[in-house]
Amino acid sequence: MDIFSICTAAAWDIEFKQHEQENAISDLESGKIIFCPQLSFNIDPSERMLFIPYLINKKTKNISFNLKKNHLKGIKTDQKHQVCLKLMLARFSEQANCFMSSLFAQYTNSLTIGRTSYRPVQIRNRKTSARKDDRRLHVDAFAANPNQGHRIVRLFCNINPYGEHRVWHIGESFEEVAQRFLPKINKPIPGSAKFLYWLGITKSIRTHYDHIMLKIHDSMKLDMDYQKQVKYKEISFPPGTSWIVSTDQVSHAAISGQYLLEQTFYLPPTAMANPKSAPLHILEKLSGHCLT
Repeated sequence: MDIFSICTAAAWDIEFKQHEQENAISDLESGKIIFCPQLSFNIDPSERMLFIPYLINKKTKNISFNLKKNHLKGIKTDQKHQVCLKLMLARFSEQANCFMSSLFAQYTNSLTIGRTSYRPVQIRNRKTSARKDDRRLHVDAFAANPNQGHRIVRLFCNINPYGEHRVWHIGESFEEVAQRFLPKINKPIPGSAKFLYWLGITKSIRTHYDHIMLKIHDSMKLDMDYQKQVKYKEISFPPGTSWIVSTDQVSHAAISGQYLLEQTFYLPPTAMANPKSAPLHILEKLSGHCLT
């Protein structure tokens, strides 16, 4: 299967025709990456000071921004940088939300916006733990933020000012990943989900689905034989381009690149045109159990 779908939009506020919306939904739900080679994010001259890797706290992978609370997390520099970064991320978040609402109009009443992130660190040389190493193939699952079956849809934009591409590897399909790792996963300890929530370790109750997805995420990254042997395709995203992908469904690894913007969205499977393609339904079919 071709892993790419091309969207020729060159503006964030474009209005899409119905057939373009239908094609985009079909492509996204089937696990394709919607690549927008002409969709760039304009950087104001005052924002050029943000292209420094030491903006970020060493203990975090990204700088995240909560638009509703106007709150940055993971930044360690002075107030001047914080104010400038908030303005840039707020503008990017609003433009990304406008674009997604138009391209996926069928999702409009169900698609909810999550955190915005800025990624100023070079991936290639970043030192981190195995579970946090995004250079290893994985599907997304959040330990502290269970999504209880909702899809994770992300819009990325390469804003590197030095011409560097963002390089990814794309692995096997989600069904192949699930068939490989699901049989090795034990059931959660009874009562553990409520206990983790009570302790404040998770921000909501971790369902059986969340337990499985997190175990798949960790198992993929920790299995070095799998990482070395599994087939993958290498793809490259030039500066000034954007792409949209369901990162809970598409096995991916970020190999190299620096200076990236990302906006996360969440979507309930019930809002999908084809709910059977959701990881939740694939895992329920393979396990024979309801997981949420």
